Amino acid sequence: MASLYTHQDENISKTWVLMSLFFVVVIAIGWYFSYALGNSYILYGAVIFSVVMNVLSYWYSDKIVLKMAGARPVAREENRELYNIVENLSITSGLPMPKLFIIDDPAPNAFATGRDKEHAVVAVTSGILSILDKNELEGVLAHELSHIGNRDILLSTAVVVLVGFVILLSDFFLRMSFWGGGHRDNRASGVLVIIGIVLAILSPIIATLIQLAISRKREFLADASGALLTRYPEGLASALEKIGKYGRPMARANNATAHLFIANPFGGTGKKISKLFMTHPPTEDRVKALRDMA
Repeated sequence: MASLYTHQDENISKTWVLMSLFFVVVIAIGWYFSYALGNSYILYGAVIFSVVMNVLSYWYSDKIVLKMAGARPVAREENRELYNIVENLSITSGLPMPKLFIIDDPAPNAFATGRDKEHAVVAVTSGILSILDKNELEGVLAHELSHIGNRDILLSTAVVVLVGFVILLSDFFLRMSFWGGGHRDNRASGVLVIIGIVLAILSPIIATLIQLAISRKREFLADASGALLTRYPEGLASALEKIGKYGRPMARANNATAHLFIANPFGGTGKKISKLFMTHPPTEDRVKALRDMA
């Protein structure tokens, strides 16, 4: 029977599978162009690039995410209530106290990141602090701590680097197809053009599908785990309703990091988008599941 521990083990396995797949694909691409262009240094470069990107995705992806989101560290003296809530929830859940960050943005949202529970970060927007009451904020923070406890954060954060790579790869192929065309035969140049155009068209879909490799069920599981932690499912349910009603996007909404947030940073509940391409379950479904628990 599946359990929380099964989910945690699956997250670790998925992380290594994604990193290994990334490593193999980049080297395969490097080998092809090394062969097509008769330049062995391209293959060496691909190997080095794969290793560097995997190291970055493991050790530094959380810092990259925080920078992309415009998050800044918050001191206890700046927001004692936020610190006290997270500290109490951390003690209750048996987790180390994560570092806290604030994103100066009126759109209500939050996310957790980091490579493990000892190096975890929880970031909240100024908007979520202003519109939620204490019980609702506690529900949101319990949800984010559940992502840490469920070992979602490394997988989710590493995906940001891989999604960014897919987007950069499409741009790379397009540029390679037009730079120095006289130094390669027409066949190799033609292949570069075709691959570049295909990736440029498909990269948003590929990026979303990579994000969905981590599965939307992680949000339902974090909702349920968070509700059990606070023993008050209505707090998170009410918070999700308020966040969903806000509707407007975050200033730094980004496709690469969208799946990290508790709600879609582009605004809305996602009802008009096919579920296949949603990074979050519909808000209505999440609220219903929480109230069914109550």
